[in-house]
Amino acid sequence: MTLRQRLKDEITAAMRSGEVLRRDTLRMAENAIYNGEKRDRRTYDDDEVAAVIAREVKTRRESVEAFRAGGREDLATKEEAEIGILGAFLPAQLSDVELDALVTEALAATGAASPRDMGKAMGWLAPRTRGRADGRRVSEAVTRRLAGAAS
Repeated sequence: MTLRQRLKDEITAAMRSGEVLRRDTLRMAENAIYNGEKRDRRTYDDDEVAAVIAREVKTRRESVEAFRAGGREDLATKEEAEIGILGAFLPAQLSDVELDALVTEALAATGAASPRDMGKAMGWLAPRTRGRADGRRVSEAVTRRLAGAAS
């Protein structure tokens, strides 16, 4: 079953069970996928669908920070619930240990030894962490490692 089909099945199940937040969240995700497909004039495969869902999750994480900064805990809680709903459609996130192992492998494979070599390491890591770790988290791990190596 494709990720797109699974999303549609979950929307139907949420409609039948009366889960309004789940239904609306999944519909928003499906709409984002649909709009992307219309813009690109083609049907997305599972990786592209996962990328759209990951983008939706990232948007909601940013909203949580903004709502908390603005003192709107009720809206932040709603966004966190939406993150949980969408997160079920994404691959399992990399643990800190797994991410550190990948960073070590990237530094060895690219020969990156100083902060100037960050682009090489990130280029190697990007396809291997896509959808499984936030880019900011990966970048921070590489920066931390390269800063430690340079000193």
